[in-house]
Amino acid sequence: MANKFLTKEVKIGLSAVAALALFIYGANFLKGIDLFKSTNSYCLEFENLDGLVVSNGVYIKGYKVGLVENITYDFSKDFPFTIEITINDDIKLPKGTIAYLFDDGLLGGKGINIIFSDSKSYHVDGDTLSSDVEVGTLDKLADVLPDIKTTIKHADSLIASVNGLVNSPQIELSLQNIETITANLKHTSKQLNYMMNVKFPPIIQNIDSITTDINNISSQLTKADYARIMIGLDSTIQNIKELSERINSKEGTIGKILYDKALYEDLDSTVRSVNALVIDLKENPKNYVHFSLFGRSKKKDKK
Repeated sequence: MANKFLTKEVKIGLSAVAALALFIYGANFLKGIDLFKSTNSYCLEFENLDGLVVSNGVYIKGYKVGLVENITYDFSKDFPFTIEITINDDIKLPKGTIAYLFDDGLLGGKGINIIFSDSKSYHVDGDTLSSDVEVGTLDKLADVLPDIKTTIKHADSLIASVNGLVNSPQIELSLQNIETITANLKHTSKQLNYMMNVKFPPIIQNIDSITTDINNISSQLTKADYARIMIGLDSTIQNIKELSERINSKEGTIGKILYDKALYEDLDSTVRSVNALVIDLKENPKNYVHFSLFGRSKKKDKK
């Protein structure tokens, strides 16, 4: 009976069914779908898919937890695209969870990124999640492109200015001047080095000798007989004091001159008389001096 049932045609049919099942399982396995693992389905609504297709991944914090299972559309609605995603049933989505459409790589692939909320209640299988579109890298780059273009223009102008400055004859002149200044500084450094090594040491020695002499003089001054010097100074001051007392007393010539009014008047009168005599002598010298170049006259002698 068994041999009659397992005919050649039956065996071919069973082989074909097994091959088909294996093909379906392999295709889903390559898509990331595990046919033997239970999942929960959720719906999302978008205005624009930007290239999202079935079998694109669903991620939580960068980890793939599901797939885009189906896409339907109705262009009469404001959000015409309805996306069905499947996620492993061991992952619970809190209410308020948002599903973002984002760029899955730089080559333009799309994916769904799930961001949890802080709610303590959870969505159930078949719920519609809140959805939004995440700004992609290319979109950000597009926003930055105008600034990049402006920067490139400024950089081009700056490079042109630098080229003009580098090729300017003034730069070559400045470099020559710098070279001359460097040579002068090198020569000055050599002279300074020579002075410090040859000229300066004798000066230091002379200063050291002068310092030694000053120390010797200071030592000698320290050893001087200050008591004898003070006695001499005291004697001199005493003599000056005695002289001052004699002047202040009405004794002696200076004291009498200072305090004797009659003597002062006599001296003054004498000085006046002498002064008048000198004046008259200058004006009338003939009254005081008689002389002749030829001797005395005889007639005058007879008289």
